[in-house]
Amino acid sequence: MKKVLKVLLILLLVIIVAVGALLGWLTATEYNPDPVIGLTALREDATETLSAGEELRILSWNIGYAGLGKESDFFMDGGEHVNSADEAAVRRYLSGIETTVASGDYDLVLLQEVDVDSSRTFRINEAEALASGDAYQALNYSCPFVPNPNTLIIEPLGRINSGLLTTSEFSISSSERHALPCPFSWPLRIANLKRCLLVSYLPIEGSESQLVLVNLHLEAYDSGEGKIAQTKQLREFIRSEYEKGNYVIAGGDFNQVFPGSLEVYPNEHPDLWTVGALDESSLPGEGWQYAYDASVPTCRLLNQPYDPADTENTQYYVIDGFILSPNVELVSVNSLDMAFENSDHNPVSLCIRLK
Repeated sequence: MKKVLKVLLILLLVIIVAVGALLGWLTATEYNPDPVIGLTALREDATETLSAGEELRILSWNIGYAGLGKESDFFMDGGEHVNSADEAAVRRYLSGIETTVASGDYDLVLLQEVDVDSSRTFRINEAEALASGDAYQALNYSCPFVPNPNTLIIEPLGRINSGLLTTSEFSISSSERHALPCPFSWPLRIANLKRCLLVSYLPIEGSESQLVLVNLHLEAYDSGEGKIAQTKQLREFIRSEYEKGNYVIAGGDFNQVFPGSLEVYPNEHPDLWTVGALDESSLPGEGWQYAYDASVPTCRLLNQPYDPADTENTQYYVIDGFILSPNVELVSVNSLDMAFENSDHNPVSLCIRLK
């Protein structure tokens, strides 16, 4: 009996030391970017300058790192899998995403969850595949090893480098990464996302004003305070840019439902994911507006592979869209029904005019 206890104590000590070493390594290598970082372009091929008065077509899409298509589920949403797509599926999803983006003839594209060197997507450089015109990426997730929160080293997420990608067929003068508040404390913080805004400045011909294009992906799996704090910082930032005389468009995955959309898609599974909610107080002030389309859901819960016939267990949300400053005219906005073929989100297409 003493020998058995000794062996068990040695095993316990080994586990404690191993976990401690893992936490120490992740703490030492934690991604901790400065509050504002100037970004280097992935591509600089745009030759035209933006003009006021013309219509612009904009696409926003959380592509789910080309790993969360119709066959996928995800353990954080009540599904079974940590890594839910093999390499063939990732390449198929990415090809479908490329086709959708390229075939739309968009002037500006805001993409979220774009991997560049991640285990879950087999180190495929998705940003390179999707970049066109002037293109910038800002990482919001960079970690050499993401443990499985339930089992640590058994079926981990592994290495993740992922973020936001903005592309433009018009010249971008500069782009910046603006850090958002992180709601997590140590040790959850060390292998978690570090959310940010990808802010791009586009000059306007014959004007001192600029178009300030904000690509965003706000907190998902927090208790709610993170979404609120990040939305507040977003609101203050876009207000300050508008007060400088600029045009402002902020778009992406808010991880909060837009006003009225819960009436269309009630949250039947709050035990799996409790979604936040946007309201008028989230806007900077009078004349600002949301641009979204609740006729088509923009996101599905990943509790199971996509099965629209299973109405009891298929949960939809409208959490993707835009905020427009008062000097931006909304022409149209449409959620594109892609049947969640290549991502757990549907893209949102926006047409606007700078007044």
